[in-house]
Amino acid sequence: MADVEHREKGGTRPAKPKAEGAAPAVSEAPESHAALARKYRPKVFAELIGQEAMVRTLRNAFASGRIAQAYMLTGVRGVGKTTTARLIARALNYEGSRASGPTLDMTEEGPHCRAILESRHLDVVEMDAASHTGIDDIRELIDSAHYKPNTARYKVYIIDEVHMLSKQAFNGLLKTLEEPPEHVKFIFATTEARKVPVTVLSRCQRFDLKRIEIGELVEHLQRVTAQESATAERPALALIARAAEGSVRDALSILDRAIAFGAGKVETDAVRGLLGLADRTRIFDLLETVLKGEAGAALQQLAQLNRDGAEPGQIVADLADAVHAVTLVKAAGAASADPAASEAERARATDLAARLPMSSLARAWQMLLKGHDEVRASPRPLAAADMVLVRLAYASDLPPPAELARRVHDGAGGSERAPAPAAPSPKPARKPAPTEAKAAPARPFPLTRADDQSENPAPSPEPAPALELRSFDDVVALAETKRDLKLKHALLEQVRLVHFKPGNIELNPLPQAAKDLTQELMRKLKAWTGRVWIVAVSDEPGAEPLGIQRRGHAAHEIEKIRDHPKVKEVLQHFPDARIAAVRPTAEPESDGEPADDADELREDGTSR
Repeated sequence: MADVEHREKGGTRPAKPKAEGAAPAVSEAPESHAALARKYRPKVFAELIGQEAMVRTLRNAFASGRIAQAYMLTGVRGVGKTTTARLIARALNYEGSRASGPTLDMTEEGPHCRAILESRHLDVVEMDAASHTGIDDIRELIDSAHYKPNTARYKVYIIDEVHMLSKQAFNGLLKTLEEPPEHVKFIFATTEARKVPVTVLSRCQRFDLKRIEIGELVEHLQRVTAQESATAERPALALIARAAEGSVRDALSILDRAIAFGAGKVETDAVRGLLGLADRTRIFDLLETVLKGEAGAALQQLAQLNRDGAEPGQIVADLADAVHAVTLVKAAGAASADPAASEAERARATDLAARLPMSSLARAWQMLLKGHDEVRASPRPLAAADMVLVRLAYASDLPPPAELARRVHDGAGGSERAPAPAAPSPKPARKPAPTEAKAAPARPFPLTRADDQSENPAPSPEPAPALELRSFDDVVALAETKRDLKLKHALLEQVRLVHFKPGNIELNPLPQAAKDLTQELMRKLKAWTGRVWIVAVSDEPGAEPLGIQRRGHAAHEIEKIRDHPKVKEVLQHFPDARIAAVRPTAEPESDGEPADDADELREDGTSR
């Protein structure tokens, strides 16, 4: 028992008497170092950084007595969920010389404070749901909740990673959670709030703990460094804060390693090597090189960065961050630059933003985002990063999709197709003489690299004459001719026509239309007509669907013909008869020959 008391006071276990003939005693190890993430864990709400909205809400609620029976704390790792839960438990049970009830103003240490913060108070029960997931664990918790607290004001249950509980455990907790005893409070913490049943969330007061901003995290790291009697360069702390991604615990863990690595000095180059990062200036150099299309120089720069200790996956991620920084400056001005970035980084981002088009930046972002996943999954990360840079370099001079579609539609370099004649000419076309050279069609856009052009390109075949569609009705008729009844029905009933001109259609799809209807229409029109069609989705209401228009026209024609005297006479003799459709009569031929049969009717009753 004395041994236990001695250890609780922070001492070491007394050495056992050495037996005769025993080996010499090994010297005792020095006192273990407390990790910075534990040493600087907040003890009052004033030390909790980055969560001002939550603290203000709790302060007002405690002051007015509107204390909830259960709290749900959500957020990514390291933002202070467990720490906040302990602080709330301490505030609920705080007893001080100037406090008579729950309060967030804990100016001095009360009788329960230290035990609660060290997770050893009898009335504040912490349970890890990752290792206690079953209904039996929750049943035991519920049974103990009926007993009054031993010494504190409230019995508080803190359940960490609550989303790990089983379905039966959640169901067993619902009744007690909705109507707990007056002396019981629940505090839940989770990184996966979407996995918690809605029935549980609706019974809790939820707080979403946000990531800590880089600037605020740098200031916190600077204070910790000063208290540890260490020195740190601000750019080094900015690198640590950026690598932590808003997590205070991750940032303090990295700082702990950096202080040990530099023997009390946190330097930028040392932190960069410790994290496997590349110099940001060199990252901007690499980005500029690859977006110029210089694949060889980009590969050399990547190899050098890798030899200097930067990981290939991290290099690709840093390139994506650089593209993001340049895009922000281009879209919102220099004031939107990263506050943790150095003056040199801001100057490079501003310079690239002035010279690069937004389309190139957007394309680079997409390719780097996809490439980062490839590098992380590849057994040869450096080779995968090489391929990402090669793709990015060879795509650097491609036109944006809108410009490419316009060039293909209009034709580049005067290669615009002549419109097909309305009717085929009866006179056969003259065959070209053997000495006449046939001009090769121009490319949609010129290639810029000689190694991509063959010396003797094979002549492309002459395109087939394009089929002219002069109205949206012609498009529907073509779908019927091609026996694509599904597409025909969609065009008749599921879209509103906003604008039509040959080669360009704007539609407003109805909710029941397929999501890929416009893409399917573009693909089939190109196959059927031999030319590229642009089918765009518009927010304008447009005209009524063509099927509704046709049915309305047919009903109008039937009403008109019903008033004809001859028709009235027929209906008097046949009262049960009805007019199903109206067919237009054909015009007589000029030579007196009898006219052909009337035009074939459409399925909806109108003529072609």
